[in-house]
Amino acid sequence: MLLVSYEFLLFFILLVMLYYVIPGRAQWVLLLAASYFFFLSGGWKPVIFILITTLSTWILGLKLGKRNQAVTAYIKENQLSRQEKKEYRIRQKKISWRWLLMGLWLNFGILGVLKYTNFILGNMNGIFYRISTPMQLKRVDWILPLGISYYTFQSMGYLIDIYRNKYKPEKHLGHFALFISFFPQLIQGPITRFDEMKEQLTAVHFLNKRQIAFGLQRMLWGYFKKLIVADRLVHAVTAIGQNPEQYRGSFVLVGMICYTLQIYADFSGGIDIVIGAAQVLGIKLPENFERPYFSKTVGEYWRRWHMSLMTWLREYIFYPASVCGPVTRMTRWGKEHLGEALGRRIPVYVATLIVWFVTGIWHGASWNFVFWGLLNGIVLLLSSEMAPWQKRFHEKHPGLKGKTWFSLVQIGRTLLVLSVIQTLEYYGSVSRMLTMQFSMLTEFSLKPWTDGSLFTIGLDGWDWLVVFQGLFLMLIVSLWQRKGSVRERIAQKPEMFRWTLWAVLFLLVITLGTYGHGFEASQFIYNQF
Repeated sequence: MLLVSYEFLLFFILLVMLYYVIPGRAQWVLLLAASYFFFLSGGWKPVIFILITTLSTWILGLKLGKRNQAVTAYIKENQLSRQEKKEYRIRQKKISWRWLLMGLWLNFGILGVLKYTNFILGNMNGIFYRISTPMQLKRVDWILPLGISYYTFQSMGYLIDIYRNKYKPEKHLGHFALFISFFPQLIQGPITRFDEMKEQLTAVHFLNKRQIAFGLQRMLWGYFKKLIVADRLVHAVTAIGQNPEQYRGSFVLVGMICYTLQIYADFSGGIDIVIGAAQVLGIKLPENFERPYFSKTVGEYWRRWHMSLMTWLREYIFYPASVCGPVTRMTRWGKEHLGEALGRRIPVYVATLIVWFVTGIWHGASWNFVFWGLLNGIVLLLSSEMAPWQKRFHEKHPGLKGKTWFSLVQIGRTLLVLSVIQTLEYYGSVSRMLTMQFSMLTEFSLKPWTDGSLFTIGLDGWDWLVVFQGLFLMLIVSLWQRKGSVRERIAQKPEMFRWTLWAVLFLLVITLGTYGHGFEASQFIYNQF
């Protein structure tokens, strides 16, 4: 069931109507049932995997929580020296670590097998071919459960938090199951933490017209971005990306720009729908974007794009990786043999590359995504190394700071770097990406921009006009957001203005949206993750 389908709209309308008429204490039960109904719309077999994740994480969380309580009680009841307390905690942590590893291996194992088996088999077949071995391994035909990457990361974050004794485990299986399966965020995030969501998911929510209106407005804005902008640009991106021999030179630049804009309109539009749907139900999800295309550096961009994933990776992979035993030993070796300054950087280098390898493989089971991730990591490390030079440059030219034109140059530079890296995603291979980037430099011409060639990539003049107007409106709203909530400010306007504005936006979505059969527009890009 896609977010842009008649089925979802009917499902959501019926859910909201029932949600606010049943007794408040039963609302969480309805949400749980609705979430599993939503999940079952993709088939019953994938439900097995989310049930395994839910039950295993819940049971292991209780186990770890009891161990934490037992350790605290033992230390409290016995008079131990500081050294004895330390040694006792270390012994108990080792036991808890084994229980945590069990949960990590099981659930990341499920994710790995379902998502990456064909990737591994394909690489093994490639090796067999190169060494002239006739054996070829047959690819498997497994269904990838909806949102498996999201609910796996979310549940393992919970388990790690319990291991770290950040909060107590949830004893109620139903409440925990709702946290794992809450349907709006199941599709494409945001990834949330249990302590952020527990009270919201199980609390009684009363009918709040303002809150419902704000949620519906957020959903409408998401549909605008998705159906009017993203689903038009996808035609140009597909035409250029799948026909590299025909669309070279200037078309590569067009594809870069279109893909950069499409992926933002698609993903942020989906997040708007998700956050809006949750708000209608009285639940506040964390924001996942903070105007990322206004970033002046690649590092700033990744702090403002898919923020929940970046926070998860930083907290559960970057920090642990930077202080783990092997990296600590590498750091000591580096300080002894490479110098103090370089040795101190080793944890950051290693942890950054690990994080971005995981980020790449999380986005897709193919080498182009791995290289995409590592390339982002390398760019971030290079930016970090160049920071002292940039600081000296700004000290030498203090007048540039705050200049609008210089800020635009920095933003443009950042978007150009990101757009070049993102061509790895839609060209599908490193060699093809490099070939097409080279053709952009050697075969660049302004002719395609003036001879009507841009009307041969799936968009006619009317489509381009709609896209430009949609992007212009998105830009205006983004600029307006810097001064606070757009919906809050619109709500302060006269009633006639408000109704007219939202009615016009609704009509634009209805009349200009790009629709497929049965109102099933193209799937959200991040659904695959």
